[in-house]
Amino acid sequence: MGRLTFCASLAAALALVPAGLAAQETAPAPGAMTPAVEAPAEPAPEPAEYAYVALKTAKGTITLALDTTHAPKTSANFLKYVDAKNLDGALFYRAMHLPYGEGEDQGLLQGGVRNAAKLFAPVAHESTNETGIKHTTGTISMARFAPGTATADFMIMLSDMPALDAEDGNTGEDPGAGFAAFGHVAAGMDVVKAIWSQPRSATKGEGVMKGDILENEVPILSARRTSAPPKAPETPQSPATEAESPTPTS
Repeated sequence: MGRLTFCASLAAALALVPAGLAAQETAPAPGAMTPAVEAPAEPAPEPAEYAYVALKTAKGTITLALDTTHAPKTSANFLKYVDAKNLDGALFYRAMHLPYGEGEDQGLLQGGVRNAAKLFAPVAHESTNETGIKHTTGTISMARFAPGTATADFMIMLSDMPALDAEDGNTGEDPGAGFAAFGHVAAGMDVVKAIWSQPRSATKGEGVMKGDILENEVPILSARRTSAPPKAPETPQSPATEAESPTPTS
């Protein structure tokens, strides 16, 4: 930067601060140190409040935690189906296995209501850019066609699926709108894996669904609101070894 350009920039900057402060900046006391200016801290994210739903299946119970704080519309839509008992008899029917991550569970489990008479109006799309809920292992999310068409089909992530998140800056329009994540599995991930691991049909399904449809779909026997599941007990720490033991003081 040339001397004239630098001086002009400095003059413009000083013109934006009070005169007294400008004088202090231009003539600091000998040996004085300019205090560091800390960037303002970003506000902490709003703590999430959850509504819990227990999905009872023949393989066991899956407890979902719906984030009613950050995904209020999608959570309310799901709870509407729960409260109307319209998820009773819904089916887990699709187990998508991704062709990478050998030896690991990679993909998603999908289920939903097949009886059109039990479907309500679609819910407005809540983008991951809006909610901040990303598609990580255990996340629950709505299946859809175009944004704003989701009803009662939902997915559970068996692995991180960042491709389902909205693209940066997207405000909810395809392409790049992603899917509406709205909570996570609070308990029963072993049940999710057990259903996802069931044999799949080589002939059922069409298009991207072909090869993903379970040979024997697993019904949701009941879906009810429930309380938060108990926290898993913490793993006890092993006693300190002799080398780790504190040195006795005299």
